[in-house]
Amino acid sequence: MKRLAALTTVLTVVLVLLLPFIGGGGPSIGTNVFSATANESSLPVFASVPLPAAPAKVVSHASPTAIEGAQAAAADYLKTDTEHLAQKPVPIPAPPAPPAAAPTVVTTTVHGRTVRTSSSAAAPSRQATLAAAGQSCPAGGGGGGSAPGGSDGRGASGTTTSDIQSFSATFNAIRSANCLAAIPSGNFRYDSCMEQRLYWMAEDPSTDPGNTWGHSGVHSLAPAADGTYYSDTTPSRGCDGNLAGGSGNSGATVAQKWWDSSQHRLALYKPSYAGSTAGVCIYFAMTHGGPGESSGFTRAAARWAGC
Repeated sequence: MKRLAALTTVLTVVLVLLLPFIGGGGPSIGTNVFSATANESSLPVFASVPLPAAPAKVVSHASPTAIEGAQAAAADYLKTDTEHLAQKPVPIPAPPAPPAAAPTVVTTTVHGRTVRTSSSAAAPSRQATLAAAGQSCPAGGGGGGSAPGGSDGRGASGTTTSDIQSFSATFNAIRSANCLAAIPSGNFRYDSCMEQRLYWMAEDPSTDPGNTWGHSGVHSLAPAADGTYYSDTTPSRGCDGNLAGGSGNSGATVAQKWWDSSQHRLALYKPSYAGSTAGVCIYFAMTHGGPGESSGFTRAAARWAGC
């Protein structure tokens, strides 16, 4: 019995000492106890956001006002792209426009006088367009029209046949130089209504011929000796039109002046007009001198309209 008891004691000691090393349920000696909570900080940090887990219920002890304020601040921040503000694309500047082509000078003889007319840079494109369609620039046209050559009886003389024919011949020469259809010579008309307005401007007694000059509604620049303005005391009369004037002008020179002025060119020559010129009339008037003025100072008016 003593021997059996001794064997039992030895067996018990062996099992207690050796069982952990041959497959027990506990950790081995020297191994720290694993705690999921303690080791969460050691999980890898992802460079990209992983798939979200099911949202956990968050219990906040902050007041509703504080939460709303934080949410508003976050929303405002998200509206501001602070990272990319300096990277916003800048529009590429347009290339500089090529220099305008110099106008072509065309020499024409009008009533025995040599007249130089110019063509715009658009003339070659019109020629190219017509050439592509197997056509050429329209034939040129001559001058025409007649006028009575009257007077206002106050020192200014009116439109003469020479004035309107010089104007019309140069007008059509300019159109021809720019590959534009001519206006029929019979469609240049003297306009007595525009002439009346030119008379009204010329009759200003000021020694400055430009004191009352301009379109409807113009006001005299300086008062007379009694402090009144001519445009206030003398109601304007007649009809408006494209205006040109100055010393030494003729029908030919004012035709060139109107072409050289881009706004007047559009109004009087209408280079973009693509219809027939058969029903187009150009109305014209010109006055010479005025009270105390030289007859060499002229005022002219013209307009494009239907016949």
